[in-house]
Amino acid sequence: MELQELYGLMDRFAASGLTALEWKRGEEKISLRREMTAAPAMAAPAPAPASPAPAEREEGEVVSAPLVGVFYAAPAPEESPYAVPGTRVKKGDTLCLIEAMKMMSEVPAPADCVVEEVLAKDGEAVGMGAPLFRVRRV
Repeated sequence: MELQELYGLMDRFAASGLTALEWKRGEEKISLRREMTAAPAMAAPAPAPASPAPAEREEGEVVSAPLVGVFYAAPAPEESPYAVPGTRVKKGDTLCLIEAMKMMSEVPAPADCVVEEVLAKDGEAVGMGAPLFRVRRV
């Protein structure tokens, strides 16, 4: 499956009311799942991974997953996480990685900020629009 086909499938899944989808073609298999919360996932990927308005909780804003994949807090299992609570980052600094179709995508900080909370668990699947971090702009 080409990357554009995958993105199209992800967009259609996000726009649907489905909570799970499995797709197979030959040896290729894709499983998309999401947990339904009070705020549904966004229908299309946003240019910036932050979605402050509906996802605000306590103080700060939430950085959301820009795509479906596996959340990795560190560049490798034996290395330190990119960001832990209290980490001060600059706009564009890498907060985490999301692996989709064996490709790693960096999730950048939306602004100069301090990481208040890590909302995703290392090694677990996240859906597009899933909350990853709560940050406070500085």
